[in-house]
Order: sequence, then structure tokens, then C-alpha cells
Amino acid sequence: MDSLKLSILKRLYFSNPQSIAELSSSIGKSVPNITNAVNKLLQLNLIEQDGLAPSTGGRRAAQFVPNESQLPLIISVAIDQFYTSVAVVDFKNQFKTAINTKGIDIKIEDAYSKIVELIKNTIKEIDTYNVYGIGITIPGFVDSKTGKNNSYSNNSPFYDLKTNIQKEFNLPTFVENDSSAIAIAEHTFGIAKNIEDVMVVNLNWGVGLGMILDNELYRGHSGFAGEFSHIPLSDSNKLCSCGKKGCLEVEASLMAAVESATDALKSGEGSSLQKFFETQNYITGDQLLNAANQGDQLAMEAINRIGYMLGKGIATLIHIINPQMVVISGRGSKAKSVLLPKIQSAVLEFSIHRLSKNTSIEFSNTENIQLLSSTCICILNADKNIYKTQLID
Repeated sequence: MDSLKLSILKRLYFSNPQSIAELSSSIGKSVPNITNAVNKLLQLNLIEQDGLAPSTGGRRAAQFVPNESQLPLIISVAIDQFYTSVAVVDFKNQFKTAINTKGIDIKIEDAYSKIVELIKNTIKEIDTYNVYGIGITIPGFVDSKTGKNNSYSNNSPFYDLKTNIQKEFNLPTFVENDSSAIAIAEHTFGIAKNIEDVMVVNLNWGVGLGMILDNELYRGHSGFAGEFSHIPLSDSNKLCSCGKKGCLEVEASLMAAVESATDALKSGEGSSLQKFFETQNYITGDQLLNAANQGDQLAMEAINRIGYMLGKGIATLIHIINPQMVVISGRGSKAKSVLLPKIQSAVLEFSIHRLSKNTSIEFSNTENIQLLSSTCICILNADKNIYKTQLID
């Protein structure tokens, strides 16, 4: 497949439907060249017409979308500190398998083998001949060009995850930092669509950040921009996972909220969470979030604490970046009703109102955002072999 046809397929995945004129403008190629490539893609049944564009006074232009039935599938892998989810997704972001999620602590010795097993169990449901590649998102200092995760030592299978997974499955594999990828997905398909400057906070066990500036993901000089969680805004003496003290993460992450709630449960405070704690000897992040949303006072207090610190961090971002929007995404976004008042209060307290009044704070409403972001990463980096059953001149 030549580069122009590949660009059209990618563009239609990330934004559809589009007319020939819109594709010409977004890709930067002439209308005759786009028309020729679109006609060939139509002949090959890789795209299809999807109605007509709104009238602008003249003849209404045809609009096009990917034909997902004739395009390859993507194995989407979302890894966080304690859970991994895998699903097979098509070019319209429809799940072709069940979402398989397993509790896997990526710090344990056999974590990599468990993730490989989870992928294998998922793709038993499909014909792997129809799969183009694998998209993986994972926390850490990921070099998106090499797929290496510099948060791991050289002898860890997670260090060169891209190469290791490619060898396991003989499929093109692409690896990206989870928060960067989630920012791309939120900007393309979520609440931040069409917002030029947006900060996407990935509220999970840690606190990640993806920065979209002038409609592009900002990576910084070394490719690791967005280490929001390690801004020294905490007065706590608790040691962060990075080895330093004072990091925002120790007071503004779901892990911090779970630890706070667990300490309160150990001291005998009343809560609907006591039944889980007594049975399991621990509580999960989802149990805490659900309890907070149901008005449990202990859970709400733990979530309120991290919301206030998160707002303090967001105030810092507003002063530095002055974004149009801040989106709270990730696992923690489901606690919007509890988090939002505390975040807004802290932003008001710690920011200059002249700046912060022009930044809206929104919560993600996109389901399975990290799996969607893994799909985005695979298609974004796909090469000319994305369609394997035909050679396209």
C-alpha cells in the first residue's frame, strides 16, 4: 500500500466521515491525488461511502468511512500497575472479542508471562490471519520510537517489551506510555475532540499526564514530557516510587486514596467498605470509588483528599501551559461527583483567577479509554503492510 492510501485510511480511522476536500486539507495533498487514491480504495472495498456532507450552497460532497469488515483487526493491550486488559478491536473501535481483564501486579516476577498468556487466551477467539498488529500502553518512561520502557532494568522483559511481544506473536507491535496514549484518544474520540490545547490527567494508581498543544502530542526534548506525578507539591515525607520525597503522586493518586482509606478501616472507622476489608484484608480501587459515589463518608474523605491535591497540581499546569481544557481521565474519572468540587476549590485557591477562569475542567466519558488508546497507537504507527491480503500499487 502506498503512503497516500495509508494516510487516507489512518485519517478516516481517526476522523470520519470525511469528504475528498476534507481529506485533501487534512493530509495536505491535491484534490486530484486524493480523488485517485480514494477511488482505488473504494475499488478495493477498503473504504465506503457514508452519505453526503452538509450543503454549502452547491453540490453536496460524498463522505467516506473505513470499511472495517475488509480491514485488519488490532490486538489492544492496556497494562497498568495492577491490572491488564486485552481485547481485539476493529477499524471502527468495535470490540470483536470480550474484554479480558486480569489482576496482574507488574512488579511480580511472572507478570510478563501472565500478560502473554492473557493475550493468547484472548486471540483464541479470532483468526489471527486477520490481525495486523498489537498496540500496548503501559506506565513508565517509554521511548515511543524504540518501544523500550526505561522504568525497567535491561534484564526485565518489560524493558524491551516491543521486541519481546513481537517475537512471541510474530506481529508488528507498538508500545506507548499510557498517559500519552490516553491523551491522543481523548483528543481524537473523547471530550477533548477539537480542543487545540488540552491537558489530559490520567488518574489511576499514579497520576499521569498527556499534553496536547496545537493539536499535537507534546513529548518534550527527550520524549518524556508530562511527568505530572513527580512535581514536588506534597508536604508529606512519604517516599515516592521514584525514590524522592514530596511528589504529587504520594497524595493525589488512587493508590494514595486506597492507602488512606485502608488506614482508617484498620483503626475501626465505620464504612460500607468494612465488609470487603474483613473478607479480603484489603480494598480495591474500584470498591473505594463505588463506595464514594454511593456516599460512604470514609470513602468520600479519601477521595476528597486526593481531589484537593490534584487541584493544586492542576493549578500549576494552568499557570505554566494556560490550556483551554483539563480532562480527568483514567480509572479515577468515575468519581467525578466527589472529585470535581475539591479540584475546583483547590484551583481557585492556588491559581490566578484571570488565568484559571478560561480553563474548563472536564471528566472523561469515554468507555475503556486505555484499550482505545492502545488501538490508536497501533494504527497511528502502522506501515504499508497494514493490509496483508492484497498488494496495492
